[in-house]
Amino acid sequence: MATPLWRDRRFVLLLGARVVSVLGNGFARVALGFAVLALPGASAGRLSLVLACQALPQLALILVGGVIADRMSRSRLMMLADVLGAGAYAALAALVLTGHAPLPAMCLLAVAAGTANSLFAPAMEGLVPLIVPAGRLQRANGLLRVGTNTSLLLGLGLSGVTVALVGAGWALALNAASFVVSAGLTGLLKVAGRPRVRASGWTELREGWREFASRQWLWVVVAQYAVVIAALNAEVGVLGPLTVEHQGGARSWSVIVGAQALGTIAGAGLAARVRVQRPIFIAALSTFPAAVPMLLLSLAAPLWLTAAAMFGAGVANDVFGVLWSTTLQREIPEHVLSRVTSYDWFGSLALAPLGLLIAGPIASSAGTSWTLAGCATLVVLATSAALLAPQVRGLRTPAEVRVAEPEVSRTR
Repeated sequence: MATPLWRDRRFVLLLGARVVSVLGNGFARVALGFAVLALPGASAGRLSLVLACQALPQLALILVGGVIADRMSRSRLMMLADVLGAGAYAALAALVLTGHAPLPAMCLLAVAAGTANSLFAPAMEGLVPLIVPAGRLQRANGLLRVGTNTSLLLGLGLSGVTVALVGAGWALALNAASFVVSAGLTGLLKVAGRPRVRASGWTELREGWREFASRQWLWVVVAQYAVVIAALNAEVGVLGPLTVEHQGGARSWSVIVGAQALGTIAGAGLAARVRVQRPIFIAALSTFPAAVPMLLLSLAAPLWLTAAAMFGAGVANDVFGVLWSTTLQREIPEHVLSRVTSYDWFGSLALAPLGLLIAGPIASSAGTSWTLAGCATLVVLATSAALLAPQVRGLRTPAEVRVAEPEVSRTR
């Protein structure tokens, strides 16, 4: 009988590092937006600019991160990314706490934080199958998401109180500290370095592109999520805080995003146990609920109703996340996995900076409610289009994987 994952030292170290890091990110997710809004001369446009600066490097450098992650030890690259993230958030916290936070400096540090993520994400996706056997990947991805989502919920639950009592600066400082702890735990992982590669970076990028473009299910869903993530970023980063700014502010928004985080815990736990024969089809279907809270926010629905919709969207989001990560790790050869993952991130984030950048100005001219309704419409249209692709509907889990572990239930 296989050793339980929670007894695997490397898996536990990876889970611990992610839990600590995401706990800090829970604080930053609320604190950064309200830190910018609290500065002199704050406006929706300035908030959009800072958040766009954070998102832009994730798009511009993610392909570089994929090449590096396929060339060196993925755990070491994750540790270096954590160190960079710690420095960026520590400096942001210092600017906010001292009350001297010029916009160019905030934007520059936001770029550094985004760069850290562009290095971390491809390495993380490629590291899991080096630690976990193929037949247990879905359970491992589910457990990782349960742990990190629980941590995110705790961070979000405490962030509103922290911002209200001691200010956004200290919340950002806690995020910086979490990156330091995460770097220490990740450094204890013993994962072999990559074989020396003599090919150029451009050659490796082309190889990754061939693997990516040859799979219809992969590029269709990535194109779908380019639209979906742009809409979600506009909602969570700009339009949501603007909507509740005078209706409870940070505390109300913490309740809403906290409900979403609670839903992701339930969704990850469900996805870790349920076996599906058509994982990409189920993953694509699970995107539709993301439109509901956008519509409710646009209609100024009661807080409890919007929070309930965000809970449902959170459940669906992590069903998608677990099924998507597991399918990538099973279907893509390990030696190009980080590069293919980087194309996934690159495509999915292609419109994210634009969504953040234009959300504030459009809301100022057309109104926040109409802008949110437009975001909901985009999510529905993009998801409906993705479901038309034959491979999205038809890709099936390999038979040997379906019988690797006892099935709790099966969804067609």
